[in-house]
Amino acid sequence: MNRLDALRGTTPPKPHDARAIAALAANPGCSRRALMDGAGIDKDAAARHLGFPAPFGQSPFAITRGNVFEALVKADGCAELLRMLREQLGLPIAEVAYHDVENVGAHLRHAHTRALFDRAVAEGHDAGTVYDHPLLALEIAGHAAYLEPDVVAFQLGGRFHIVEIKSFAVIDGQADPAAVAAAARQAAVYVLALRRLLGELGHDPLRVSHEVVLVCPENFANRPVATLVDVRKQLAVLERQLDRMTGLDRLLDVLPDEVTFDLLPGEDGLPTRSAAELADALRRADARYAPDCLSTCDLCFFCRDEARQEGASDLLGRNVRDELGGVASVGEALGLADGTRDPAPGQEEIARLLRNAERLRRECLT
Repeated sequence: MNRLDALRGTTPPKPHDARAIAALAANPGCSRRALMDGAGIDKDAAARHLGFPAPFGQSPFAITRGNVFEALVKADGCAELLRMLREQLGLPIAEVAYHDVENVGAHLRHAHTRALFDRAVAEGHDAGTVYDHPLLALEIAGHAAYLEPDVVAFQLGGRFHIVEIKSFAVIDGQADPAAVAAAARQAAVYVLALRRLLGELGHDPLRVSHEVVLVCPENFANRPVATLVDVRKQLAVLERQLDRMTGLDRLLDVLPDEVTFDLLPGEDGLPTRSAAELADALRRADARYAPDCLSTCDLCFFCRDEARQEGASDLLGRNVRDELGGVASVGEALGLADGTRDPAPGQEEIARLLRNAERLRRECLT
């Protein structure tokens, strides 16, 4: 942990939220991101200082719309939500207990959340219980990240379900796949945090279902509709990435001891380190850029510029990059395709495929 602290330097560690943790699962092969997140480095501040700020964040209109929709779903003791839970999870028609953990002081919320779930599992009531604004904790590379899921529903049969409320629309039964995938990754963070909480309390973590309830507005109205989403794949990727972050020694070993990502903030909080020096330090850690990074990582524009300068095949997307195997650059791929470059050992098969693709391209053009 001392090496991670040295990597961050004098900058205070940035706490992780659910969105940031969910983004870890979006690109688990990136060593640069793993090191920066493990050290708690503010990637947004680093990107702005490098001259590559990422246009993240929702518009005030989108935030307002999301807050209004969530308030609608939770109005009158979550009456609208309970209607959907009865349809999706088979909650009994009888009145369901509702606990709003937010009414407890912030410093007591985590302890109160633990006590509520401990009692809910131990007593085993058949009546469903809805917990609003619980506060969960998840350890990220030795640091505790506190998370607040929208709702947790305890349904008949002793199974907890995370409820994720999003304001993107479901139109004619279809939603934006990218938005659904992002919501699933974020919900998986809450599932994992609640499973680990139950494990710490001595209960079966699998009481937390891998199926989450995604609530969105239906069509062009504000009427909510609920859908069950299976997040087992996202959970597996997230657990692997978190395990990788707890064992960052292998990644740290390849970095020289003098390398640091410190911004050297002055008394006014602004970075004093030169951008060129910071960029050189960041390039010591391998990145795995993909176009998907543009929606998940604050350093996306810096890494994209780096990939462009190198002509990396990463620019073509993960599917193309994976198909190319060990071909690291676009220039190398073009050379193998037109025969001006001999394949290295292990590249014979991909070279044959590229040459066939080039032959077919020429035939189509002529």
